[in-house]
Amino acid sequence: MTAYYNEIDPKAAAWLRELIKQGHIAPGVVDERSIEDVTPNELAGFTQCHFFAGVGVWSYALRKAGWPDDRPVWTGSCPCQPFSAAGKGKGFTDERHLWPAWLHLIGECRPSVVFGEQVASQDGLAWLDVVQADLEAAGYACGALDTCAAGFGAPHIRQRLYFVADASRERCDREQVQLFAGGQNKARFETTGNLGACKLGDTISTRLEGHAGDGDGTTGRTEQARPVAPASEPCRPGPTNGLWRDSDWLFCRDGKWRPVEPGTFPLAHGAAARVGRLRGYGNAINAQQAQGFIEAYLES
Repeated sequence: MTAYYNEIDPKAAAWLRELIKQGHIAPGVVDERSIEDVTPNELAGFTQCHFFAGVGVWSYALRKAGWPDDRPVWTGSCPCQPFSAAGKGKGFTDERHLWPAWLHLIGECRPSVVFGEQVASQDGLAWLDVVQADLEAAGYACGALDTCAAGFGAPHIRQRLYFVADASRERCDREQVQLFAGGQNKARFETTGNLGACKLGDTISTRLEGHAGDGDGTTGRTEQARPVAPASEPCRPGPTNGLWRDSDWLFCRDGKWRPVEPGTFPLAHGAAARVGRLRGYGNAINAQQAQGFIEAYLES
């Protein structure tokens, strides 16, 4: 077996097994136990380990970025509820704050490369500070970026913090990692040159079309300007670029138009057939976003 997937949601775990069976993600085994019950010796022999695996998008994105199944890597998207603006606001005291459990496994197994992701909120940034400090103390060089899914062609805004930790870069000079969306936008990681710990570098200044927005300091996402329809005669805004070109536009109660994926309809009572799909979305990172971040690392 090549890969190890850890996921406690039974429906997501079943989804993982089907994706493995159909060859969409790296072949492997699915473990439905809590990460807190996993011991380091149980991970011996696995080339790739995906924690908080959801529906396997990290594995899918690695493949899309040209990362072979037999190249070692660990990935994980720790639960965002403790640090999400929509959560209870418990932060580090929330029982779903599982970074310490993952850090223990990282410290014991010493994977060569670790990719991770978290919600881009003010609390998410505080979480990232802790994560980077812990990984740097363990001898990893770390880089992080606040990115927007729309900048990678997704027809929605999903502002997220992505990070990478590299065990082989304990000392390195200042460098740049370029990210491109349509050949226009870029960002960079900067390294300190001592322990090789990457500082959060220049963020991308573009908004809807770019990789990252100018966060408002609370939610970490950009307030996007939308056309407002005149009260007497609603107008339909024109397309923008990328996959947004094919988007449908909904006229909302606040008088603004908002783009949605083609053929999407608002969830309503009786729409039970879509619940499974929505659960999948809730357990998934954005594939294009993750792929772009991985490709940036590979180019560094």
